[in-house]
Amino acid sequence: MIRSMTAFARKDTQGDWGTLTCEIRTVNHRYLEPSFRLPESLRELENGFREELRKQLKRGKVDISMRLQSVEKASQSFEINDDMAKSVNEAANHINRMLDNPAHISALDIMRWPGVLSVPEQDYGPAKAAAAALFADTVGELVTVREREGERLRPLFDDRLSEMSELVAQVRALMPSLLQAQDKSLRERFEKARVELDPDRVSQEMVMLAQKSDVAEELDRLDAHIGEVQDTLMKNDAIGRRLDFLMQELNREANTLSSKSIDAGVTRTAVDLKVLIEQMREQIQNIE
Repeated sequence: MIRSMTAFARKDTQGDWGTLTCEIRTVNHRYLEPSFRLPESLRELENGFREELRKQLKRGKVDISMRLQSVEKASQSFEINDDMAKSVNEAANHINRMLDNPAHISALDIMRWPGVLSVPEQDYGPAKAAAAALFADTVGELVTVREREGERLRPLFDDRLSEMSELVAQVRALMPSLLQAQDKSLRERFEKARVELDPDRVSQEMVMLAQKSDVAEELDRLDAHIGEVQDTLMKNDAIGRRLDFLMQELNREANTLSSKSIDAGVTRTAVDLKVLIEQMREQIQNIE
């Protein structure tokens, strides 16, 4: 299955604790490289998120952003440390009795003293549970998008692989007539040079020419690699690296075919093959 490494997914959820939004963007990368931007209250979830990503994705640079908007409560409760407040008040009164011009201490002054007034810590447990579920849903959506984007590339690969198979078949069909033409051309050159034809020498020359221009192995390997690409495209796994390797092998055989060419038509065919290979290679750089 073809999966693109370029995708975007966004989901949100709400609860009594507020609103959570998760966004994930991915682009092509040689390895899996996640980057997280999480609220401090959800930071401890990062390791679990990383593990979930490794289960679902194999390659790509992944940017994950999660935002938490807490609900503003109508009445904010405070906790007062009565013992601390009494101690501060008594200490202030004790000092005032020693002063010629004592200053009045207010309730606000006492509340400002460290440890007297505190805000109860918010319980983020429900929000954390919702964040874990939201992240899993968003990753699932991302995988669906990557698969959908990847499958849109299948016609491109199918068309080019079909064209390549046709080009290889054309060269294979031409080779007997091309070798025969080369044999005729060689004999004509001997005759024009008025060289006495030695049957053994002619046979040796033809064997050498046939070996030099024999591209049967290259054509066989091209067919084999094309078939392997088609099989790889059907695998339900990360296939990008394998496809990239197969493009290198196809390009190598096309180059050899060009170097062994004894006909302008075969040279053009080799160039056409390389163009098709390069077109596929460009798309493969974005496949997981």
